[in-house]
Amino acid sequence: MVREIPGPQVETVSSGWRGRRYDDWRCLRTSGHPAWDAIIGLLADEIQARHYSRKTLQHYANWTRKFEFYLSHKDPAQLTSRDVKSYLTCLAVQCKVSSSTQNLAFNALLFLFRHVLKRDFGNHKDIPRAKKSTYVPVVLSRDEVQEVFARLHHPHQLIAKLQYGCGLRCFEAVKVRVKDFNFDAGLLTIKGKGGKSRAVPIPGKIVPELLAQLAFVKKLHADDTAAGYAGVFLEDQLEKKYPNAAEELQWQWFFPQESLTFVSSTGERRRYHVHESRFQEALYLAVKKAQLTKRVSTHTLRHSFATHLLQANYDIRTIQMLLGHSDVRTTMIYTHCVPSRTLKELKSPLDF
Repeated sequence: MVREIPGPQVETVSSGWRGRRYDDWRCLRTSGHPAWDAIIGLLADEIQARHYSRKTLQHYANWTRKFEFYLSHKDPAQLTSRDVKSYLTCLAVQCKVSSSTQNLAFNALLFLFRHVLKRDFGNHKDIPRAKKSTYVPVVLSRDEVQEVFARLHHPHQLIAKLQYGCGLRCFEAVKVRVKDFNFDAGLLTIKGKGGKSRAVPIPGKIVPELLAQLAFVKKLHADDTAAGYAGVFLEDQLEKKYPNAAEELQWQWFFPQESLTFVSSTGERRRYHVHESRFQEALYLAVKKAQLTKRVSTHTLRHSFATHLLQANYDIRTIQMLLGHSDVRTTMIYTHCVPSRTLKELKSPLDF
């Protein structure tokens, strides 16, 4: 089955970040103000030059557009640090955004001023800050995890098992390639946020399922090769560095998309991985069928992995390494998910 997908999948490799894929995003479309459109173009170039993720581009470009609209398309040449202060204050006071949202806007505008406008950002310590809430992750019990698995179908069930079993982020789980699995050593190599790699143990319980999936990928790859398809999509400049990699088995997606993607600029048909949104939708339906009362997302599986390891008395540094956190303070949030012995033994006055 071959389908043509305009826009989002078409220009991933051939035209890079300035192709039609990104023009389809609202944040990168023209706004009718050439000066700001040029700023967005420069922003995309700066982010690409630093090899930041596409999600970073999307977030930073969106906040730049919102900043533009807030200032009523004021000439970028006249922007000052006072405009930034006014906007961030508005977000906290009038819009009442969360602390993380305001911080994201702050980082986007900081990048805009420093690297695109080449202008002094100023000192904004006196800006009203959105109140930071204490966040306790939603965690599933082991029985609830199994309830969700039972209501998922292949390949989403195996993706969910891999994500929970290895503590992966959603994008890490769907983007694994054949070469990332070392079944002899029992290790899976993950390329995480910021291009940082880490190795995690492969859960022994799902090895037979993973080997069956590998056999499926091998057959699919052989069929694609025989049909003359151009292989898989590769990130950044990998195809220039390794010209034959797209058609080699080790570079194939471990969870390939059913249909092929047509690349209009080259006339090629390529294989993409299962999209995050498809997995997220499947998990949502599984949770709904299981009638769980918790608000569950794909990231809940990662939270559950960390919490269950903590309950099994694994030390926090080991969990930090497995999750790929650069700061142990990020991992410490899971200590709130494991009640202390005193809290467990505490009784309510209703139970006296």
